[in-house]
Amino acid sequence: MDPISIPEQHRRWDCLSLGEVMLRLDPGDGRIHTTRQFTAWEGGGEYNVARGLRRCFGLRTAVATALTDNAVGRLVEDMILQGGVDPSLIRWIPYDGIGRDVRNGLNFTERGFGLRAAAGCSDRGHTAISQVKSGDFDWQGIFGNRSGTRWLHTGGIFAALSTSTPQVAAEAMDAARLTGTLVSFDLNFRESLWTSIGGKAKAQEVNRELVRKVDVLLGNEEDFSAMLGVHIAGVAEDFGELPIPAYEHMLREVAAAYPNLKLVASTLRTAHTATRNAWGAIALYQDKIVHVPQRDVEIYDRVGGGDSFASGLIYGLLAGKGIDYSVQCGVAHGALAMTTPGDTSMATLDEVERAMKGGSARIAR
Repeated sequence: MDPISIPEQHRRWDCLSLGEVMLRLDPGDGRIHTTRQFTAWEGGGEYNVARGLRRCFGLRTAVATALTDNAVGRLVEDMILQGGVDPSLIRWIPYDGIGRDVRNGLNFTERGFGLRAAAGCSDRGHTAISQVKSGDFDWQGIFGNRSGTRWLHTGGIFAALSTSTPQVAAEAMDAARLTGTLVSFDLNFRESLWTSIGGKAKAQEVNRELVRKVDVLLGNEEDFSAMLGVHIAGVAEDFGELPIPAYEHMLREVAAAYPNLKLVASTLRTAHTATRNAWGAIALYQDKIVHVPQRDVEIYDRVGGGDSFASGLIYGLLAGKGIDYSVQCGVAHGALAMTTPGDTSMATLDEVERAMKGGSARIAR
């Protein structure tokens, strides 16, 4: 595995994310099917990474996406602005007045409690971003004469939105690689997105091609199995036991199959209950295994924990902190993100580094 070479800092952004941004509607302590009120957030697997890098780590980030130009789209834009993420690459699509042709995505999310697992109900058909196609974004201009970005992040959720979004992702990756921009990809398998378009077989066909263009690959054991067909031995269906040697073998198998990869990482999650998880990570970099052992963490809202792992890892690498720091930072940031509501992180860098050092939860005042 080749080492990661971090691009220079003079580029316009530190990280650009490509993906869908939805309006998340959260029933709080209630259930989607019984509530009479929702709290609104913005969220999306790829976008969450850019927002975490901006709000927690202070880096310059942007999102390339598309929104329907109506009040809901402008609400999502307002949330993106509050998150400090540059919205200048949003493609605004005219609204037809009813959403028959194009609309903005909604994501209803229950955070779960105890034996009741977290649950999501997406309403994201024919959204603006799902209809983007090759040529809709000027990638040569974005990565070139507009001063570019040091890092491009996208993932399997964006690739699953339609038959054209994988082409857009590939186009962005090719342009990024021409300018020495690092490319990360979070496999992020979502069965509901692939079911009607070919299931796991189609997911593997699409993602195997995209991963050949990637420097940093992220996921968990289910993602690697469903999206790449790389299975892990000795893991039960409930993921109650996570044998580290088996994970190491899985990461090495992925690296051997895709020699372009410079780093492969997997989060380690055992859900004892919806509100108590064991959480850690393992990574392979330059043939070295970096393992952050699981420790029990209390969960308030688990959605976005993996995205916050990704942003913590990317921050450490962009800051030149080294692979051990970077993986530990990802684990700590993911754990803290799951202590607050919504998809996105509310943590600070001081809190992350305190957690990395094993700091207690005693009140700070």
